Amino acid sequence: MIHFHSPDHELLTESDKALLGASAPNLVRPYLNLWRNERSTPLIVLPEIAKATKVATVLMKDEGQRLGLGSFKALGGAYAVMTLFKRMLEVQLDEKISVAQLVSPTAREFAASITFCCATDGNHGKSVAAGARILGCRSVIFVHEGVSTARAEAIGADEIVRVKGNYDMSVDEAERVSKQRSWLLVSDTSWEGYEEIPSLVAQGYTILAQEALHQIEELGIDPPTHVFLQAGVGGFASSISLHLSELLGHQNIKTIVVEPDRAACLFMSAEAGRLSSFSPTEPTIMAMLECYTPSLVAWRILSANASAFVTVSEEEAKDAMRKLAFREHPIIAGESGAAGLAGLLSIAGDPQVHSRLGLNEHSRVLLINTEGATDPASYENIVGLTAEEVLRNAATHES
Repeated sequence: MIHFHSPDHELLTESDKALLGASAPNLVRPYLNLWRNERSTPLIVLPEIAKATKVATVLMKDEGQRLGLGSFKALGGAYAVMTLFKRMLEVQLDEKISVAQLVSPTAREFAASITFCCATDGNHGKSVAAGARILGCRSVIFVHEGVSTARAEAIGADEIVRVKGNYDMSVDEAERVSKQRSWLLVSDTSWEGYEEIPSLVAQGYTILAQEALHQIEELGIDPPTHVFLQAGVGGFASSISLHLSELLGHQNIKTIVVEPDRAACLFMSAEAGRLSSFSPTEPTIMAMLECYTPSLVAWRILSANASAFVTVSEEEAKDAMRKLAFREHPIIAGESGAAGLAGLLSIAGDPQVHSRLGLNEHSRVLLINTEGATDPASYENIVGLTAEEVLRNAATHES
């Protein structure tokens, strides 16, 4: 399904623009130096997808290789943890400190007394836990009963707390326990009275948008005219959408938001014209997008920026994963990672939709693979091969 939306840029606040605008990546980048394997993720040209969807160019930013954590979310939670810890340490020491000093012996001694926590479907929690681990802080991550054992074990937190129910219920429980135990909650979704920390998380994601634009320029290609962004609560989609539109001009790029049809809270909000929750019926394989209430800040930004909201089915997500796996140069994309491509493919055969979105033979589309095979068993079940076998087969054919 598709809902066409008329963006209202007047809804954007000056705070939104300051946090996610042109200068945002410059605030984030110094913190990446605390990672030993910090490097840009690849940008891949998909000529076969461009031909199938009747556009000039399709490009995919592969975040499955980000910071060794397998997801774009590595950029957000860890950055927010480090930023908040820096503030706390400066209060403790009563002096300004550099980012490099966050891992000093004095900082580590202070870090031992700090616990960060969050709720997650998997990837955000992995990032929060990694940020805490780099600093020497403790991490407690709340996961709902739909999170697979493999995804929970991969988080790498000091403690995993299982919560009955869905993602929204794990968010509520993390908030309750954090208040009770004076832990610092680093959520990637926002609500009334809790906006700054999720906005910091979203600010971290702007790094990948900046990288993509630089890489596109290096290829000698003009900037993208359309970006398809998968969404759960909407933090990622709103961050990338606003950053790109601030840099390229609102009139020069269209944002299409893609969600699972089983968890389409932003689609429902767009139809209703106000923030709305989605009533779940059954789980989606796009587990990283399985959220039923939008982030308050994200909804505000996407109301201002998005040109359309699209839902995709389970089978469409699986088909997109296979298309990426069985190309000459494979891209390993999990169910949620392939959702943006699924959204593009789902509307490719409808000339009326193409026309309304301004998609034509001159269009340049940016997609983002937001995660790799974060659940290896699920990936193998859908694709028919493990991620390692997909890559090995491709390497064999090349040789």
